[in-house]
Amino acid sequence: MTPLKPRTISTEGITAPFRHLTFRRIWLASLLTNLGALIRSVGAAWAMTQMTTSADKVALVQTALLLPVMLISMPAGAIADMYDRRIVMLVALSMSLAGATALTALTWLGMVTPDLLLILCFVIGSGVALMDPAWQSSVSEQVPAEALPAAVALNSISYNIARSVGPAIGGMVVAAAGAVASFALNALLYLPLLVALFLWKRISEPSYLPPEKLNRAIVSGIRYIANSPSIKIVLIRSMITGVIGGAIIALMPLVARDLLGGGARIYGITLSAFGLGAVIGALYVPEVRKRLSGEAAIRACALSMSGALLAVALSHELVLTSAALVLAGAVWMISWALFNIGVQLSAPRWVAGRSLAAYQAASSGGIAVGSWGWGHLTDAAGVDTALLISAVLMLISPLLGLWLRMPRINPRSEDAGALAHPEVRLALTHRSGPVVIEIEYRVAQENARAFHNVMQDVQLFRKRNGAYGWSIARDIADPELWTERYHCPTWLDYLRQRNRSTHSERALDRQAASFHMGPEPVRIRRMLERPFGSVRWKDDVPDHTANEALLGDYNRNRT
Repeated sequence: MTPLKPRTISTEGITAPFRHLTFRRIWLASLLTNLGALIRSVGAAWAMTQMTTSADKVALVQTALLLPVMLISMPAGAIADMYDRRIVMLVALSMSLAGATALTALTWLGMVTPDLLLILCFVIGSGVALMDPAWQSSVSEQVPAEALPAAVALNSISYNIARSVGPAIGGMVVAAAGAVASFALNALLYLPLLVALFLWKRISEPSYLPPEKLNRAIVSGIRYIANSPSIKIVLIRSMITGVIGGAIIALMPLVARDLLGGGARIYGITLSAFGLGAVIGALYVPEVRKRLSGEAAIRACALSMSGALLAVALSHELVLTSAALVLAGAVWMISWALFNIGVQLSAPRWVAGRSLAAYQAASSGGIAVGSWGWGHLTDAAGVDTALLISAVLMLISPLLGLWLRMPRINPRSEDAGALAHPEVRLALTHRSGPVVIEIEYRVAQENARAFHNVMQDVQLFRKRNGAYGWSIARDIADPELWTERYHCPTWLDYLRQRNRSTHSERALDRQAASFHMGPEPVRIRRMLERPFGSVRWKDDVPDHTANEALLGDYNRNRT
């Protein structure tokens, strides 16, 4: 990569979020919590190396901490979007605190076994997995929209500042007082973030529609991601990066022990070198985004990471290994920051928690699965061979860009706000449905192809916001007449679907409508499919009481 000059970084831009008290307080507290987590990771990994000689077991420590992210991220993201994110973070943090406290007590009593250590690491990781989507999606509630990219970068810097000094502190703590001291310190450093969250006076924006149930919210999140090509590409690329590059994270204790012949202190130094590089990388994220496209940046990071892995595999000198780890940490951090920012800025607020949860599941799941695989390979072939294979795979990984090119990172697409409710003359409830929507356009024949292309994009945003069974048809007797048709499961789902669209999606809707010609406006029909419950048997006079009550609730909630 071409060296970047530090003076080109906008200090004012990167520090702008610190002007906001809530963000500043939570950021400082999270720095301490991250520091405690890194100290605990050193203690857990080193405790495992003392209890067993199996590389598989050592690598499984990383898997136990990250596997919960892959398993429960989507439910956690749905919970973050459905409930008060501050309360969700407090509950999740308390779960991790309980796991850290139990680990400390059992280690103090000499009752920890390799399997019990992995179980308690899984408990702590579960708390982190529940907290992460709520924490990351709440950043937009702590700072204004223009400061969001800087806030995302600062949160990455917070973790990597902790990474740069935490492992060294962890190595010294473990060397001086044993793993139990690192576990106790981890538990204590959860407390500042608990206090900061208690002090946060979060101003929530109540929805004028009732919240989705958990299972439906998970389905909505999956549907949104499945119909968002840019997010899907980021998730696939991040998972593959995690699987390949996770070797350096999982095998770091063995690098220190087997390749460098050191103990806990050397392990702490190697982790600190990686963390220092990550801090440097985080500082350069804005400049990398300015100079390179997303694909070019990820490609450069992969090639640099390959060289760093090669150097670590072949080196037996602490200085050379540390220098290679600084480079590895920098490009590793830049890659993940670009992935994270891409997801954060692509997802509207109503699904931000679930989109970030999917990203966390993909990235952490990739690292967790990769750690397990690299541990098995190391048992069979040695740590140096495993790192060499990782370097080769990282070298060829940019070829993925031929099929899965990184999308352009655009400014965050904000929700466009509520639309006026449609005219209704049937007595509907929230559960009435399915609802069928038909939209008729009259399009000049010379514009047919352009209109059809726009409607393919319209299809994606209709479906990701909740529609199903979408189709576009052209009248064979009147070729200028086009009919868009889609379904929503219930009337409530339709209200959600039409009010989830962002400014860019509504602009796309207007672009489609701009093809319509003639004196009459675009015609929209909303129909109740299988309308058995709306048919009155006793008289022919429609009773609008139920429907008026429903629309009254709808309007009061909007107000």
